[in-house]
Amino acid sequence: MFLIVSLVLTALGALYVYLVWNFNYWKQRDVPGPTPTALLGNFPAFILRHRPFIDEMDEIYRNYKRKYNFVGVFTNRSPGIFVLSAGLAKDILVKKFKNFHDNEFSESTSKTADPILGRHPFMLSGEEWKEKRAEITPAFTTARMKPLFSNVEVAATQMKEYIEQCEGSSLDARELAAKFTTNAVSSCIFAVDAQSFSHEKPEIREMSRRLMEHSFMSFIQFLFVGAFPKIANMLNVGIVSKSVEKFFTKLMAQAIQHRTSATEKPVDYLDFLINLQNRKQLSALDMAAHGVTFFLDGLETSSSAISFVLYELARNPSIQQRLREELLHATNVDGTISYDTLLDLPYLDQVLNEALRLWPPGAFMSKRCTEPIDLDLTSNQNVRIEKGVCAIINIWSIHRDPDYYNDPLTFDPDRFHPETGGTGPYREKGCFIPFGEGPRQCLGMRFARMQVKRGIYEVIKNFKLTLDPKTRIPLQIDPKQFLTVALGGIWLKFEAIRM
Repeated sequence: MFLIVSLVLTALGALYVYLVWNFNYWKQRDVPGPTPTALLGNFPAFILRHRPFIDEMDEIYRNYKRKYNFVGVFTNRSPGIFVLSAGLAKDILVKKFKNFHDNEFSESTSKTADPILGRHPFMLSGEEWKEKRAEITPAFTTARMKPLFSNVEVAATQMKEYIEQCEGSSLDARELAAKFTTNAVSSCIFAVDAQSFSHEKPEIREMSRRLMEHSFMSFIQFLFVGAFPKIANMLNVGIVSKSVEKFFTKLMAQAIQHRTSATEKPVDYLDFLINLQNRKQLSALDMAAHGVTFFLDGLETSSSAISFVLYELARNPSIQQRLREELLHATNVDGTISYDTLLDLPYLDQVLNEALRLWPPGAFMSKRCTEPIDLDLTSNQNVRIEKGVCAIINIWSIHRDPDYYNDPLTFDPDRFHPETGGTGPYREKGCFIPFGEGPRQCLGMRFARMQVKRGIYEVIKNFKLTLDPKTRIPLQIDPKQFLTVALGGIWLKFEAIRM
């Protein structure tokens, strides 16, 4: 018995030593930073989910930003730098991109463990990322975006009819927006009706939930991969279940079969993928991965953006009315709006940009150092950043920093007025980065902005929004979600506007 206890204690001691072995990494380099915790590093909320991890990040940001351009932190047991300067954030994303061209999560999975997620451009690194990016970039030109507009319009009309059916009841803006984006992107990519507004739990909506679910086990997997990357690679630890993988592979195959046999072939995203498949001899998994890439980019972040825009418009009736007047003025006599007109509405653009500033769908990004570089810690000290160290860019805190934005917690679309340069001056400083910046800026940004604007147009033109008492004020962020999601939902009342 004594021997067993001794072995257990020895094993636990060895594990503890392994987990804290790197914790003197930044001290040896004379880099300040908060004290990490064994296994959890400096961001325990990311794993424990007892409070929003953005709160932990914001505390570090506020405590150190006046003195340093970055500080040393630990994700699990891996050393990283926590960026405190918008200028340094921009340099990492643009000027020093060659030194930070990979995302941290590229090592969280593989094409063997996760055939679909492992092929997502966000997860790819090095030359493979460049090749895939070059393959898919032509799919997001204006010429290919315009044919998708009619699909998005259909989904917007379905959303309007759904709201009318629910008149008198409050609706969760996040779930409403997710139904809209699910229908829109499903028709654009897979040429199917997702039936989000007509069925309680349509299959494609449920599979998308499972694809993006933020369960406790998924966080445990991330923790395991971060602490024991070699073992995780040997064990082929995956994130996406085989049933979800098979569903999307089959869905893409059916879409291709349907399009191939159709007499009319729109010049859209699916058409592009089919041509790419013929040129590159892509496998069924490659095609499914491309489809899921577009699906994820157009679903989760877009629905988050729409929900927060609607929230702020409900809170600010004068801004809501000003936007409605612009939308009505731009509406054709038949009650429609063109693609070009929609994308050229200045106040709609300002409202969306301000919502993305205040409520960025992705609160942070993490870039892996791929080539050693010296960075300025202060004006008098620079530090060598070694290959493999990740740079965490805290979008949430940068977007809400009073050094960059006057009265940053106030929703003020006029801060992005065209006469003062729109987003230009802020992007130049590196303090407006909701879609990232530089060569790895979000590929689906153009489609996402079009889809979000069309959804907002349909709602604001037809309904007056007010907050329902079920919405928690002040708004709190759900600690169990990876993206920015309101805890308890954003509940709104929709009053039809009689023309």
